[in-house]
Amino acid sequence: MSPMQGELKIISGSANTKLAEDICEHLGTRLCPMLREQFSDGEIRIEIGDNVRGDDVFIIQPTCTPVNFHLMELCIMLDALKRASANRVTAVVPYYGYARQDRKVAPRAPITAKLVADCLTTAGMNRIVTIDLHAGQIQGFFNCPVDNLYAAPALLDHLKKYEEDLVIISPDAGGVERARAFAKHLGAGLAIIDKRRDKPNQAQAMHVIGDVKDKVAIIIDDMIDTAGTMCAGANVLLENGAKEVMACATHPVLSGPAIQRLEESVFTKVFVTDTIPLREEARSCSKIQVVSVASLLAKAINNVHTESSVSVLFV
Repeated sequence: MSPMQGELKIISGSANTKLAEDICEHLGTRLCPMLREQFSDGEIRIEIGDNVRGDDVFIIQPTCTPVNFHLMELCIMLDALKRASANRVTAVVPYYGYARQDRKVAPRAPITAKLVADCLTTAGMNRIVTIDLHAGQIQGFFNCPVDNLYAAPALLDHLKKYEEDLVIISPDAGGVERARAFAKHLGAGLAIIDKRRDKPNQAQAMHVIGDVKDKVAIIIDDMIDTAGTMCAGANVLLENGAKEVMACATHPVLSGPAIQRLEESVFTKVFVTDTIPLREEARSCSKIQVVSVASLLAKAINNVHTESSVSVLFV
């Protein structure tokens, strides 16, 4: 431990306490006690239960559904720690909400991913650790160190048993780099689904670029939201001769009709991580298999705290 950083402290927001507890177990520590209440009008009240003066504090809080509530809760915790004289406060945000709004796509539109970065910095964040940002350039929105980890190491361990006749699928042109990295580590082929997006959360897959005939096809993406793109892509892969289709995504947003679509889809398995906690309906879905990133985040937290390299965790 660097003497300048003080004692390691872990605090959890309400978004994913199970992940925070698992991280603490890997680190051999405990969560800091914290009073968290809501007033009758919905306002959030936070009070840190431990002395954190001069300490190195990490807040575990994905900004998942309800996004605005969890984002506000994170900002309030950051402000509380700043006013309590913590030496350094790192926000561990496994899923960074609003990441898809990273550029202007129409006149008079905001760049909300940048706005969120400014809010967190103003609230008192000194560093951020996240996993699989929707767009890597979002790191440039922050005026503080950013560790954008990859869930690939955890996911690859579960995909290696499918190496024979395996082809990795990018669901669109933007995901080719991610899919190529998976294909390289698995020694698998690579294919791309060409799609046309008509409106937000709706996409129509058109055709496959690459050979998938008689192969086990695994669609790789950073998140599954409504699952429309995933399921349409799976149907096209089967039509092109794939013998089995699976999906693999870091963030299980799973909004709207996602669970029903996955249950009725041709997928045999859907691998996701625990960056976002699954709601009850998702946990009961027979096709979804959760891979934990607690160990990855624990190593990142330990390396940041001890001033060691975080890049050794990258694939």
